[in-house]
Amino acid sequence: MTSPASPAPLANAGPSYRITPTAVVLIAANLVPLAGVLFFGWSVFATLLLFWVENVIVGVFNILRMLTAAPDQLFGGIHTRGFPTAAMFWDAVRGAGIAPAAWGLALSHAVSFAFNYIGAGQYRTASLPMLMARPYGRVAVLHVVIIGGGFLVMALGSPAVALALLVVLKTALDLRAHLREHLAAPQPLPA
Repeated sequence: MTSPASPAPLANAGPSYRITPTAVVLIAANLVPLAGVLFFGWSVFATLLLFWVENVIVGVFNILRMLTAAPDQLFGGIHTRGFPTAAMFWDAVRGAGIAPAAWGLALSHAVSFAFNYIGAGQYRTASLPMLMARPYGRVAVLHVVIIGGGFLVMALGSPAVALALLVVLKTALDLRAHLREHLAAPQPLPA
């Protein structure tokens, strides 16, 4: 007696996203700005400054990625002109009252760097051209979100509601990009 054949897996079923511990940290870090907007009256300036600060954080971790992937080829390709001094930067963050959120976002990126890039060995296959281009997509998305957020503030007439929606949209985009970037290789089906 033969057993019925098990159905064949779908070849093009698409990626299967799973929430990883690093994704949970990302969501938690993004809940801080949401709380700031909803409960602590963060201004449009403070919220957008935080988004800009996160781009600086992303840039710092991208430099660490490049140093890890190809330290001998790195110098000469980093864009460093036009950045404010660290003291000016930190004064703006503290003055806007977003330091805890900035630390949370930095922690989120540090956890992802440690677990995904170093721990999972992604640095072994990273290329400098890919790493150099990586932040620019994020900057483009940030600008679209800022412009869209400005229109939302004008349309809704309520900065708090618009900012909360903006933070939720940014979190969703961050999570989607994070999961796509760190999507695990498909697991073999049991025999």
